[in-house]
Amino acid sequence: MALSGIQIYKLLPQTNCKDCGFPTCLAFAMKLAAKQVELAACPHVTAAAKAQLAESSAPPIRLVTLKANGNSVKAGNETVLFRHEKTFFNKPGLFIRIKDDLSLDDIKAKVAPAEAFKVNYVGIDLTVDGFAVESVTGDPGAFSRAVSTVRETTHRPLILISRDPAVMSAGLQAVDGENPLLYAADATNWEAMAALAKQHQAALAVTADSLEASADLTEKIKAKGVEDLVLDPGGRDFATRLIRSTQIRRLALKKNFRPLGYPLIAFPGDAGENESMLAVQAIAKYAGFVVLDSADPELLYPLLVIRQNIYTDPQKPIQVQPGLYEINNPKPTDPVLVTTNFSITYFSVANEVESSGLPAWLLVADAEGMSVLTAWAAGKFDAERIAKDVKAFGVADKISNKRLVLPGHVAVLSGELEEELPGWEIRVGPREAVDLPRFMKEVLANV
Repeated sequence: MALSGIQIYKLLPQTNCKDCGFPTCLAFAMKLAAKQVELAACPHVTAAAKAQLAESSAPPIRLVTLKANGNSVKAGNETVLFRHEKTFFNKPGLFIRIKDDLSLDDIKAKVAPAEAFKVNYVGIDLTVDGFAVESVTGDPGAFSRAVSTVRETTHRPLILISRDPAVMSAGLQAVDGENPLLYAADATNWEAMAALAKQHQAALAVTADSLEASADLTEKIKAKGVEDLVLDPGGRDFATRLIRSTQIRRLALKKNFRPLGYPLIAFPGDAGENESMLAVQAIAKYAGFVVLDSADPELLYPLLVIRQNIYTDPQKPIQVQPGLYEINNPKPTDPVLVTTNFSITYFSVANEVESSGLPAWLLVADAEGMSVLTAWAAGKFDAERIAKDVKAFGVADKISNKRLVLPGHVAVLSGELEEELPGWEIRVGPREAVDLPRFMKEVLANV
């Protein structure tokens, strides 16, 4: 049973040393009871206290990691139901399903483009995370060959799918030394599947007809020495999937119900034409592993983007490195455009100028990842900071025409910036990035 904050406090050093980042041991104990920090943050807790605090300090949803050839996919360790309470940390892994009734050439033909798929989104490379190999033939040899063929084409982590322990054993031989996810243990095969998972140090998915049956299975499997478990909440339609996933998450977080405190797996591809919508639902509520049948770019791209948005800390915007960037090979006589280091702002400006073919220098000022107006309102994007970055990045050494173009939304800064940068010409550009090419052609070209 989980301990209360006061009970945890009695087991802590009670020195208020602040090494954990909190002002008092009591404050740390309250956060630990709420599953908002880890016990490891206290460097002075005794070994005896650690043993007593093990249950209270363990995350409500176990962290499960799949590993292969230096690549890994993590799921679990989440502590909240909603991202506005606290950021979500471990993005659900997107896996492409491969079935062993395909020819070896067809398997390679499906895996290769998915393996190579990569899209750059606001400076972040987004890719699929792994592949799921399913036995539909029931033939251990066919399954082993399919797993080997997938492994020849990709080094990403794998999910192996079969209810037959003999088939699963054959597949595991092809990836010996890795840490895949085995799907799945049920009421009829759990002992054999648990033995395989323990032998190969693999994670094991559990499936049952109800939450009660799932909890019973996880307790039995855990007693066999398998700790890394994943739950299939069952149901392949929108309502059942959402209801059961939410119930499991609430029981794990709010009731600290350990038998269901594990990541979830979803199979949107089982829904046929509704795959894309169920995949979005699974990413948002609350899958740790999502197995897709389609590897089409038109499906992968929006799923990867929405996943990135959901799992971005809303209090820490995505940023680009401040500095002076060159667009379209600018000359010393070309203008210097100014913006903030909020990634979406940067890419909006950079993409518009780059696609126009017009050369320019882009000074990205350090605004702590805020957009132009937000940074200006917060006092993070002002004349003093811009002037400081002009000097810090040696802008004057790279251009001969000392002309800065401010975003139109902060035209009010032009006078102050002229005082900060004597000898510079300060121009006010358009409010929207889409209007930059015309401004550069019609206004700056005639100056």
